[in-house]
Amino acid sequence: MLRCGLKLDGELLALAAASHSGEDFHVAGVRAILASAGLTEEALQCPPDYPLDEQANRTMIAAGLKPDRIHMNCSGKHAAMLATCVAAGWPTKSYRDPGHPLQLEIKSAISRLAGEPVVTVGVDGCGAPLMAISVTGLARAFRAVVLAEPGTAERAVADAMRAYPAWTSGTTRPEHALMAAIPGLLLKSGADGVEGFALADGRAGAFKIDDGAARGRVPVTVALLRELGAQAEPGADVDALASLGSSPVYGGGQVVGEIRAVQLKAGQLSATP
Repeated sequence: MLRCGLKLDGELLALAAASHSGEDFHVAGVRAILASAGLTEEALQCPPDYPLDEQANRTMIAAGLKPDRIHMNCSGKHAAMLATCVAAGWPTKSYRDPGHPLQLEIKSAISRLAGEPVVTVGVDGCGAPLMAISVTGLARAFRAVVLAEPGTAERAVADAMRAYPAWTSGTTRPEHALMAAIPGLLLKSGADGVEGFALADGRAGAFKIDDGAARGRVPVTVALLRELGAQAEPGADVDALASLGSSPVYGGGQVVGEIRAVQLKAGQLSATP
């Protein structure tokens, strides 16, 4: 999108690459992206939803408000797609069409970064085209953007996400905690148990939880980061690798177990309760 004329940087560029939590600053940022292109939230074509953030969700429901498009976690990406269309002189009403010039450019960029062709195009939960690549390709793409030369569009996105991790996820999300704790880490979670990340030196990884459940995602991420030698920044208030390495399992209101990653065989990790 940057290569097609989108003019964003800093927090708003991070928000364009986000699956955000719908906190107030996220919503304000989406409106700012739309306003920069002379648009309002009426132009968004992602589905209405409540915020992912628990407190923001409760506040919205308590106020008697219905789900809306701007609180949907992909509204930042959709706003950036619309702003790109305005900048490039492309139609906005059809921006989600797989044959739209914007989506063809996105498909080409994903294929180039992943080092492999997009094998098929589906429909994401947010309604945008979903480009199918392998998890190896996803890891290659994360590696490519962190190792891109300064001044390139790829590096601009990686740097914005790493500088403003709360804008790519949310203030209470584990993605934010890990990126804030580990210098140079670029990390992004996706739907159905998908994760991709890269360290500043290009060591990268990606995986997909087979059954789509999210509960094992963070312990597996932490285990992989440890395998690659990642360490929390010295002096950090909280060692995110230590605190997020396992997740408690509750029964009867008490902790009765935990979910942790165990190595089944070389190169394979499993999140096991």
